[in-house]
Amino acid sequence: MAGLTRFGVSIEQELLKVFDKRIKEQSYETRSKAIADLIKEYVSADVIEGGGTVAGAISFLYDHHNKDMVSKLLEIQHEVHDSVLSMQHIHLDHNNCLEILAVRGPAEGIRSLYHRIKALKGIKLASVSVTAIDI
Repeated sequence: MAGLTRFGVSIEQELLKVFDKRIKEQSYETRSKAIADLIKEYVSADVIEGGGTVAGAISFLYDHHNKDMVSKLLEIQHEVHDSVLSMQHIHLDHNNCLEILAVRGPAEGIRSLYHRIKALKGIKLASVSVTAIDI
C-alpha cells in the first residue's frame, strides 16, 4: 500500500460505538475510509475558506414567469462564463423551475456568484455545495 500511513487513534469507547454504527449505516467498508473522508472534509473546508479552487453546484428555484429575473440570471451566468461549466434547467410544474449550475473556480468567485443569484428578486430558494479540488 504505497503512499498510505498507518497511525493510532485514542477515542472514548462510547463515541467509537456511535461512529461504527454511523459508518455502517453509510455503507463504509472500513473505519479507515470513513476517517479519511472526515479528514478530507475538514481540510477541504480550510481550502474553501482560504480561497482555493472549488467545484460543485449552485441550485436555485424560481418562478419562470418572471422574465426580468430570467434575463438577469442569464446575464450573470455569461459574466462568469469561465466558472459556469454547465446548466441544467428543470420544469417542476407550471410555475416553478429548478436550475442547477455546475461550477468551478476560485472559492471567492463561486461564493460571489451564489450570493448574486440568491439575492435576485424572484429566487425562491438557493443553495450551494462545493468541494475543494486542490487537495
